[in-house]
Amino acid sequence: MTIGNMDLSVDSVPVRSSVSTVTEKLYPVSGKTTTASSHEMDELTATFVHQTGLEWQVLLRVADDGVAVRYAIPDLQGVGSFDIDTTTLDLSAFDRGWLLDYQTWYETPRFGRDCSELDDGDYGLPILLRDGGDTYVLVTESDIDGSFSGAHAVIDASAQTLRFQQADTAVEIVRGNVTPWRVFIVGDLATIVESQLVDELAPPTHPMMRDASWVRPGRAAWSWWSDFYSSAQLHRQKHFVDVAAELGWEHLLIDCGWEETWVPEIVAYASRFGIQVHLWTIWHDINGSEKLQKLALWRSWGVAGIKVDFMESESKDRYRWYDSVLQETARLGLMVNFHGSVIPRGWARTWPQVIGYEAIRGSEYYVFYNDLPLTAEHNVIQPFTRNIVGAMDYTPIALTAPGRTTSDGHELGMSVAFECGITHFADSVDAYQARPLVARLLSELPASWDETKMLTGTPDTEAVLARRSGDRWFIGAVASGPARIIDVPLKRLGLGTWQSWIVTDDAESGSLAASQSVVHGVLKVEVAVDGGFAAILAPEGAALFRSTPISAEAAPAVEPKLALLDFSGEASLTVSPDAALRVPPGWHAADNGAGSWTVTAPETLREGALGVVTVERSGHRGVAVVNHARLIKPVIATVTPLSTLPMLAFMNESGPVERNQSNGGGNPNDGQRMNIAGVEYETGFGVSTPSSFDVHIGPHADRLVGHVGIDAETPHTSARALILGDGRLLFSTELVHGSAADAYDIDVQGVTILTLRTEQRSPVAAHVDWAAIHLTTNQSNAITSRADR
Repeated sequence: MTIGNMDLSVDSVPVRSSVSTVTEKLYPVSGKTTTASSHEMDELTATFVHQTGLEWQVLLRVADDGVAVRYAIPDLQGVGSFDIDTTTLDLSAFDRGWLLDYQTWYETPRFGRDCSELDDGDYGLPILLRDGGDTYVLVTESDIDGSFSGAHAVIDASAQTLRFQQADTAVEIVRGNVTPWRVFIVGDLATIVESQLVDELAPPTHPMMRDASWVRPGRAAWSWWSDFYSSAQLHRQKHFVDVAAELGWEHLLIDCGWEETWVPEIVAYASRFGIQVHLWTIWHDINGSEKLQKLALWRSWGVAGIKVDFMESESKDRYRWYDSVLQETARLGLMVNFHGSVIPRGWARTWPQVIGYEAIRGSEYYVFYNDLPLTAEHNVIQPFTRNIVGAMDYTPIALTAPGRTTSDGHELGMSVAFECGITHFADSVDAYQARPLVARLLSELPASWDETKMLTGTPDTEAVLARRSGDRWFIGAVASGPARIIDVPLKRLGLGTWQSWIVTDDAESGSLAASQSVVHGVLKVEVAVDGGFAAILAPEGAALFRSTPISAEAAPAVEPKLALLDFSGEASLTVSPDAALRVPPGWHAADNGAGSWTVTAPETLREGALGVVTVERSGHRGVAVVNHARLIKPVIATVTPLSTLPMLAFMNESGPVERNQSNGGGNPNDGQRMNIAGVEYETGFGVSTPSSFDVHIGPHADRLVGHVGIDAETPHTSARALILGDGRLLFSTELVHGSAADAYDIDVQGVTILTLRTEQRSPVAAHVDWAAIHLTTNQSNAITSRADR
C-alpha cells in the first residue's frame, strides 16, 4: 500500500510476527442459517518497518474455507492518507471467472467468461474464479465501516492480475486497521456456497443489538412492481395485507408514494394479522441528524422497518452515512433493507437488523427495462457469487413480467434458491392466488432457514440448493439452457426415504404441474428451457403441508380516537388496561393506571398540527397489535392556509393528494405550479378525480375562502367539486377545463371536519386544484383561547 505517497512495499523490512487463534461464535438471525455456530481461525500478524521508521502490519487469517488479509498501522501519528492498495491476485492459475462490470449499485448483469478472454476494466465484487479443476476462489471484502471506503476489482488482462481499487482517490486514515478484510473463500462449489466466512470476519454483534429478538425474517407482500402507483392507495395496501394473511406471510412493504396521513391506519390494519409494515425512503431524506429524526416518528406509528434507496456510492462519506443509519435503526428497533446499495460485507453479524440488500439486477428491471429481460444465465450465477456474501433482495417470482424468457418453474425455483432476510415477492398477490400451485408453495415457505446445502450445479448450468426448516427440506433450482432432466443427489440431506412434492414446468400445458412421490437417493426432475423447479421434502409420515391462514384479532381500544389538546397541550386517553402507549418524538405519556393516560404535546407543536399516539399490546406471532389516536392542537391564527393543516384521510385517483402544486402523476411531489385558465396559484391542494380528503378545522374556524378549477395539465376534462362540513353539503360546483376558477366564501362556524371531494365527469380523470384555500378564525373564540393559554 501507498501511504502519504510512501510505497510501503519498497524499503520495508520484517521486524516481528505473532500467531494466535481466533475462536468466536455466530448467532445469525437471518441468512443461510439461523443456527448458532462456532468458528476458529489462525491469525498471523506480521510487522514491518519502513525506512522512515513507520511500522505497519499485515494481518492474515486462515480458516477452513478461506483466507483473508488486511493492513494496519497501529502507531500512526495523527491523520494519514491511504493512496493506493497494490495487493494483487495472480490470475494465471485460473481458467474461468464469473463477474459483473462494476457500478456503484451493482446492477449490471453477471456473466461467465474464460480468463483468457477477460478485458481490462473495473469489476464488481464478489468475483468467482475456477482453477481449471474442482477448486474455486470467491474474492470479496468484509468488515467495513465509515473509517474506509469500499473497493472493487481492477483486472489487468495482459498482466493477468486482479487488484483492489478503493472508491475514494485518497482515504483519510487513523491508527489501527486501515483496510477492510480482503476475503478469498476457497474450496469446491458446495464449500463456497455454504461459507459464512464474510460474516465470521465481521465484528461481533454490536452492543446495541445484543437483544435482536425483535428482528423478524420472513416473506413480504409488495405492490409497487405489479401496480406502480399503488403505494399511494390505502385500499390497495389493505388488499395486499388480506392476501398476505391468507398466505401466512409476515410483512408488507409500501414503496415510493406512501403518505403519512394513512400509514398509521395500514399499520394498525396489518398488525391484526401479525403482519408488520415497512416503508420506502430515499437515502438523502434521512441524511443528517435532523432528517434522521423521521425514523423515530415512523417507529412511533408502529412501523417495523425501512427500505432505503439510491445510496449508489462506495465512498467513505457514504459509509459514514451507513454508520449513522445502522446505529439509529438499532436504537429504535427498525429493520432495514438497503437498495441501490453496496454489497453485504458482514453487517448481518454486527447489525442483525439489516435483513436485506439489493446490489443485484433483479425483477425491478422489468419495470423500467422490459426490453431487456433478465436472463437465466444471469440468475444461475447468483447463488455462486452475490448471494454467498449475504442477503439478496432480488424480489423473485415475476410471473407476469413482460418479455420474460425464463420459465415459470425457473421463477418459482428462485423462491428457495435465492435467500434474503425478508423475501419481497415481486408480483401481485392476485397473480399468485390465480396459480394455486404457486400460492401453495409460497404459503409453505418458512420465515427463515435452519441450514443451507448446495446439492448440484455449476455457475454455467444450474444451481440446485436445499434449505432446511425443522424436519422439512425445501429445494429450489434455476437452470439455463435446453430442456433436460436434472439428477439431484439427496445424500447430503441425510439417509432415508423422503416424501416429495415437486412443482415444475409442464411441457404439454405450458404451465406448472405438481407431483408427489416417495424418493430416496436421487431426485430426478425434468426442467424446461431456461427452467427450474421447487420442491418440498418431508420424512415419511410427516405432513408435507402445514400452512394456515392468519385470522384477524381485535385491536386494543382507545377513546377518543380524535381529540383536541387543551390549553396546556394535554389530552386524556382511555385504552385497554393491558395496552401500552407509544408517542411521537418530543411527546410524553403518563400512565394514570387502569387504562387511563395523560398525553402531553411539546410546546413547539404548531397550530393545527397533530400527533399520532399508538396504542399497542401483544398479538399474533409475537407482533404488537396496534390502534391509534390523533391529538390536534387547535388553530387560533387569524388566517390559516388549509394546505398547512394535516389531512385525517384521503382518497385520490392518481398518487397522493398534493400540497401547493397540481396533482401531476402518480408519484408524490410530481406536480407543477397550479394553473387554472392561465391564472397561477401558490397554495392549495392538487387532486385527481375522483378524490376526497378530510381536514380537522375546529373549533374556532369562521369562514372558508378559496378557488377551485381544473388545472391546465388535463385538457378536455370536467368534474364536480363539493365541500362538506361534518358530512353536510356546504358547496358544490361543476368545473370545465379552460374556465376560470370558481370562487367561494363559506360559513364554517361549528364545523369540525371539512371534506373536500371531487367527482369525475369526463371520460378521463380531471386534475382539480383547490387553490388559495384558507380559513379565517372566529376571533372572539380565539381571543378567549389565547387568554386561557
